[in-house]
Amino acid sequence: MSWLAAGISEGNALKLPRRVFLQLAAGAAALPAVSRMACALDYPTRPVHLIEGFGAGGAPDIIARLTGQSLSERLGQSFVIENHSGASSNIATEAVVRASADGYTLLLITACLTLSEAAACSLTESIR
Repeated sequence: MSWLAAGISEGNALKLPRRVFLQLAAGAAALPAVSRMACALDYPTRPVHLIEGFGAGGAPDIIARLTGQSLSERLGQSFVIENHSGASSNIATEAVVRASADGYTLLLITACLTLSEAAACSLTESIR
């Protein structure tokens, strides 16, 4: 915060030294390049499991399969769709909670999961 101390306060206005302003402007201009470099990480390097909590052929299953196909084409890695039906998708949520936290197991949920969690709270671990 040395640039705050270097500025001279006149009422509500703060004079920012030219050098500090140019450093801040250069940093702001470099941000888009840094964010592009962050997107270049290798993910995924192995198949990703997308778990949904409803039976095959339903609307969530169709959405999961279309999403998996789109991500597979875009990222160049296979996405495995798993159906863990039952208990208003609490079984699927339990499977994702117990999976390793490496980003290779994803959960597709609907609004009914939030309602069932509020009503039952039967998960052994917190989803959040």
